[in-house]
Amino acid sequence: MSIEEYPNLSDWLAIDADKLWLKTGKVDIGQRVSTALIGIAREELALPYDQVDVAPVRTDVSPDEGMTSGSNSIEQSGRAIRLACATLRHSIIVRAVERMGGKPQDWHVDETGLSGPGTNRPVPLLDLAREIDLNSPVWIDALTNTPGEATSLPMRGLTDLVTGAYRFIQDLDVPNMLHARVVRPPHARARLIALDTEAVAKTEESGLTVIRDGSFVAVAGSDEWPVIRAATRLFHTSDWDTGDGLADDDIFATLRQDNAIRLKVEDGRPMKGADIPPPLNAPSHTARYERPFTMHGALAPSAALARWDGETLDITSHSQGIYVLRDTIAESLDLKPENVVLTYMPGSGCYGHSGADDAAFEAALIAMAIPGTPVLLKWTRDDEHAWEPFGPASAVEVSARLGKDGAFEAFSAEAIGGTFRGRPRSGPNQAGPAKLLGNHFREASIRPQPGVPNMNRHGGLHRNLTPIYDIPEMRLVKNLVPEMPLRTSALRCLGAALNVFGIESFIDEIVHANGHDAVAFRKANLSDTRALAVIDALARNLESRPKPEGYGRGIAYAQYKNAMTRVAVAVDLAVTDTAAIQLKDVVIVADAGRVVDRDGLVAQLEGGFLQAASWALHEQVTWDRDGITSRDWDSYPVLRFPDVPNIKVVVLNRQDEKSVGAGEASPGPTLAAIANALHDATGLRLRRLPLTPEAITAAALAE
Repeated sequence: MSIEEYPNLSDWLAIDADKLWLKTGKVDIGQRVSTALIGIAREELALPYDQVDVAPVRTDVSPDEGMTSGSNSIEQSGRAIRLACATLRHSIIVRAVERMGGKPQDWHVDETGLSGPGTNRPVPLLDLAREIDLNSPVWIDALTNTPGEATSLPMRGLTDLVTGAYRFIQDLDVPNMLHARVVRPPHARARLIALDTEAVAKTEESGLTVIRDGSFVAVAGSDEWPVIRAATRLFHTSDWDTGDGLADDDIFATLRQDNAIRLKVEDGRPMKGADIPPPLNAPSHTARYERPFTMHGALAPSAALARWDGETLDITSHSQGIYVLRDTIAESLDLKPENVVLTYMPGSGCYGHSGADDAAFEAALIAMAIPGTPVLLKWTRDDEHAWEPFGPASAVEVSARLGKDGAFEAFSAEAIGGTFRGRPRSGPNQAGPAKLLGNHFREASIRPQPGVPNMNRHGGLHRNLTPIYDIPEMRLVKNLVPEMPLRTSALRCLGAALNVFGIESFIDEIVHANGHDAVAFRKANLSDTRALAVIDALARNLESRPKPEGYGRGIAYAQYKNAMTRVAVAVDLAVTDTAAIQLKDVVIVADAGRVVDRDGLVAQLEGGFLQAASWALHEQVTWDRDGITSRDWDSYPVLRFPDVPNIKVVVLNRQDEKSVGAGEASPGPTLAAIANALHDATGLRLRRLPLTPEAITAAALAE
C-alpha cells in the first residue's frame, strides 16, 4: 500500500508561504479525487479551502502510486493523506503544548486555527506546521478525526470548467512550440514501402519537418492546419504494403475454450496448475452472454507535449500511469528512467487505457528528432477511434442448479475473452515497449505480444466472475484468448461489466422461469447484511413509484470486486415502434462506506450508469480486412443528451465504515438492469450487447 512505500510526511505533504500542498501519485481524470483528497485533509486539519491544494503529479516529485485505476484512489492515496494530516495535527499540538503548556486534549483545531490555554486568539495552523520536520514518519496508528455526516464538497476547478477557462492538455500553447501529426498506415498490419519523394520535398520546402523511423512517419510545423494537410497528403501519396489485412472472422465464434489459456478461479483468483473442474452436473439453467470490442469514446482525442534537450525528455501527458509509462518510454529509447520526466495534465478524455500513453510516446519520438523544441502532438478523431486499444470482445457462459427450496445449489461461470492487460508495464522480453503503438512501426520494431493471464484477485477477465451470492458449490474458469484481431487493454470495469451483466441477467432468467420475485430471490441467496440493506432500499424506492403501463422494469445488484461499493440499480424503459429503447427512470442505491464527497460519489455512480447505458444501447467497434470502420461518432454512436433518463441516487449512511472504491461499481448492474427491463417490456431475452433496434427486431422475428 502507498503509505508503507512512502513512510514520511514529506512524501505526502509540502508547505509553502500560504498553503498546504497534498502530494499524490493518483491523477484526477474527472473522478474528483483531488476534491476528495482536499476534503480528507480538511477533515483532519480544518484548514480553509484557500489554504490547501493538490500539487501537480510529476514523476520526479510525487509518490509512485502505480496506476490510477481499479477504484483504489481513496483507499490508497486517501488513506495515506489522512494519516499524514492526522500525524501533522498531533505534531502541531505537541509543539503547542511544549511552547505554551496545557495538555494535548486542551488544544482544539478549527478553521480559525489552533486554540488552547494561554491564547488570546487562535494561532494560524500553518505557522506551527512550518516548524514540524516533514522528514519525520507518518504515524500508521495516528488517531484520525471521527467522521461527521456525508457532505458535498466544492469541486476543485469547477468554476474554470463552467466558464471555459479550464485548460486541458489539448489546449497547451507554449513558446516556440511545434504542432505534430502522425501519418497512420491503413491498418495495424500494414507497413510502409516508400514515401513519395516529391511529396516529402514539397512538404519540407514549405517549412515543415518530416520524421521517419521505419513505418512511423510524422509531420511537424509551427502552424497546425498545414501540418494536418501535409500528413493527409503523405498518407495518400505513400506506398503501403497492406498484406492480408485484419482477420475478420466472426469474433464470437473464436471465443471458445479450445482457443484459450484455461485457469480455475478460486476465491476470485486464478490458480496456476490447478485442474479444471468438470462441467456442472445436471444444470437446470444455462446461458451465454456476449460483449463486442468497445472503445473508450474519449470526448477529445489523445494528446501530449514533449521536449528533448539532449539529456532529459520532458513529457506532459494525460496518462493514468505516469510512472509506468516513464519506465517503458525510457526502456524503449535506451534512456535512464530519471532522464524521463512525466507531468500529468488532464485531457478531455475518459477512464481506462485510451490513446494517451501512445500519444506521449509518439510525441517523444518526434521531439527527439527535433531537439530543443517543444512538440504538441494531437491525435485526430480518426486516430482515436481506429488506433486506441479497445476493450476486448468477451463472453461468459453460466449454468446453475437450484435446490428444491428454489435457492442456488450449484453455479458455474466461464469467462472467455482477450486481455485487459495492455498498459505499457515493463517486464521480460520488452513487454512494456511492445505495448506502445509507436514501437510497432519503428525500424527496430517491437511487435505486440500475445496476452498473458492476469493472476490478481478479481483482475482482468475474471473480475466479478465470482457471484456475490451464497452458493454452496461454485465452478469458475477463466479462458484467456491470447491472440485477438484487434489491440486491447483496460476499459472501465475490465471483466466486471460483462460478468455482472451475465450473472444478473441469468438470475433474472431463473426468476422468470420459476415464478420467483426478483427482489425476494436475491435476498434469499444473500446473507451479507449490507447487501440486504441496499436491496431493501431499492425495493422501498420502487414501491413508491409504480411502473407505468407499457414500460419494462429491471433490477440488478453487484459489489465491485466483491469487496468495494455495493450497488443496486433499477431501470424503467419503453420500447418504441421502431424497436429503439428509451430509458425513462432510474434508481441507484449504493453503500460506499464512509463518504468523503457525496456529490463526487453521486457523479461517479451517475456517470457509470450513463457510460454503461451507452455500451448497452449503442457501442461496438466494427472492422474489415482493410481496417477499422467505426472511425467517427456516426459509425460508432454513443448515448446522447436527449437519451439521458431521470436518475435518482440513494447513498446509504455508512460513515462508521471504511471508504471503498465506487468509480466502477455501477456499470455492471446497469447493463443487466437494462437487459432485464427489456425482457420485462417485450418478453425478449437478448444476451449479446449492444441492444440495438436491429438486434431487438431480429430477436422478435426469431421468436
